[in-house]
Amino acid sequence: MLLQGGLLSISASTVSFYYFSVFVAGILLAWRFHSSRILFALLSLFLAHRAVEFFSVGRAAAAGPGHIALEAVAFLLPLNFVAFSLMAERGLALPSIASRLALLFFESVFVAVLCRPGTATGPSFLNSDFIGRNPSHWILSPIVLLAFLVAFGILLSRFLFYRKPLESGLLWSLAATLTALEAGGVGRIAGAYVATAGLILVSSIIENSYFLAYHDELTSLQGRRAFNETLPHLEEPYAVAVVDVDHFKRFNDTYGHDTGDQVLRMVASRLSSVTGGGRAFRIGGEEFSILFEGKSPKEALPHLDQLRITIEESVFHVRGVQERRRHPSDPSRINGERRGASRDRLQRSADQGDANRGSSDRRSSDRRSASRRRAVRATGMNLRDEDYRVGVTVSIGVAGPGAKTRNVEQVIQAADKALYRAKQVGRNRVEVASPARASRSAKSSVA
Repeated sequence: MLLQGGLLSISASTVSFYYFSVFVAGILLAWRFHSSRILFALLSLFLAHRAVEFFSVGRAAAAGPGHIALEAVAFLLPLNFVAFSLMAERGLALPSIASRLALLFFESVFVAVLCRPGTATGPSFLNSDFIGRNPSHWILSPIVLLAFLVAFGILLSRFLFYRKPLESGLLWSLAATLTALEAGGVGRIAGAYVATAGLILVSSIIENSYFLAYHDELTSLQGRRAFNETLPHLEEPYAVAVVDVDHFKRFNDTYGHDTGDQVLRMVASRLSSVTGGGRAFRIGGEEFSILFEGKSPKEALPHLDQLRITIEESVFHVRGVQERRRHPSDPSRINGERRGASRDRLQRSADQGDANRGSSDRRSSDRRSASRRRAVRATGMNLRDEDYRVGVTVSIGVAGPGAKTRNVEQVIQAADKALYRAKQVGRNRVEVASPARASRSAKSSVA
């Protein structure tokens, strides 16, 4: 806007230096950090702008190959940004980037064919008359503007849902790209906007690296590094709570690591909504911590117990349990034998006993009941009905500074000991590290 209004004067050589510096640095950074989505977004943006400048011969055109190129790349760019956002990040190995290279190649051929010498108009769907004429202040056709609008909606939804820097970078970069194309796509002003769009993508790489350094990638909670850097700044009063998922290892071994990851994400989502101003962190594995600044353990206790109840009442659905137990490629097998081999022997024993029972319906019903009981004993989880809806519980230990816990390391150790007591006396409870913990602890037996 400053360039268009004449409030900021920048020479063409400065814009050119800015432009190429951004794309060279961005491509190198994306390659270094194995960010294939940002790499291909940068390449797509660069190739699109160079195509418009090539077919426009350096001048904005209202018709002919230059205008066709402008409309074509303006239609394809938002679709590319959405595609790159939806694609999973799989690094820069050739098999994983082959499809994206093919996409850019075929799009380049498509634009070149549309803008071949002697072409006066492009495809009918890119013409203004296809769905009505543009208002006088819009250069791009309505169908192109519609493509941008849809892309904005998708990218905004993904950013609000995932809260990831890369989604935000794609969204704001696309907005800058639209401004560049509406400026004619060529010249000093358009070049500055395209370079800014590239700079936004480069910034998202840096921001994403910071995010990964201080946040847990699986759960999006703040990680151990953020936790350790927060501790020295705590001022009394404060409370430190240590949260551990009950029987998580057995659950993980029984149902597989993918299901275990889903359980951790579910628990983390409940922890992120803890009341009382608590800040949740994932320390590692199934262990989490919550910091309450300005609250004593006694003041934090009701919020922690409400959190415990919320997790206990959340139902987690386990899919494909029977298939997972029988499949020969089960990841929980070791040297051809599943870790739960003893449970298999119990299953076979129960099945043999069932063979002596009455009707086939009765035998089938008894086998299902026995299977559910064995799963409960094996995992410590409550399989609530035949569709394997699993109830997950957590144990919590909480402590604060006191006469014997003056520094934060001692507070954390006291919280760990309180967590250990919660595990010993039945799990699914909150234990406070204080002499009067028995009267103030929130107690609940495991279902």
